[in-house]
Amino acid sequence: MASSSTPAAVREMQKDLEVQANALSKIQKDISKNHQVRKQYTIQVGENELVLKELELLDDGANVYKLIGPVLVKQDLAEAKANVKKRIEYISAELKRMDRALKDLEDKQNSKKESIFKLQQRMQVVQAKA
Repeated sequence: MASSSTPAAVREMQKDLEVQANALSKIQKDISKNHQVRKQYTIQVGENELVLKELELLDDGANVYKLIGPVLVKQDLAEAKANVKKRIEYISAELKRMDRALKDLEDKQNSKKESIFKLQQRMQVVQAKA
């Protein structure tokens, strides 16, 4: 009687394993997406820090222009510096948010891997008894 329910139990475990493997795959895709976005933000921070250094080199009376669409518009130097600093702060905050999300995703990934491993072990035990 136990042997007739064993194949059904194994099939059920295989279905569960497939569901968990798909969930793990989705988590890994999310981690990859997070890395791509984080890479873009890191590049943007570097570019903005470079712009800020260049603005710091200018004299107070220097002309600064901002590209808005196809038009260059004159901008106050102090305003330009403030805008770049705010942009750096915003992007840095986004990077921190992405880091927290990445840590959460990695924790989920590790948990999912562990549950898959335990399920595989249970399946081996059940199949060994059959």
